[in-house]
Amino acid sequence: MPRYYFRIAHGHHSGISDATFDLNNDEEAWKEMTRVCGDLVGGACRVLTQDSDWHMELLDEARNPLFRIRLVAESLV
Repeated sequence: MPRYYFRIAHGHHSGISDATFDLNNDEEAWKEMTRVCGDLVGGACRVLTQDSDWHMELLDEARNPLFRIRLVAESLV
């Protein structure tokens, strides 16, 4: 069963979770990623500053990124 990791980055800070997720395939991993990201995005928005971004990546067993969800804050003035 494939093993997956999450990496979250905000500004210059980035880290890979110690927890691993054993899921059947990339499709199940995507569903788990969107569920976890949905749980985290409220807190991420509260600390997001203007002209910054927050993103979460799903990594495979070799810790290569498969998917990324980004939240970008842009000042338009």
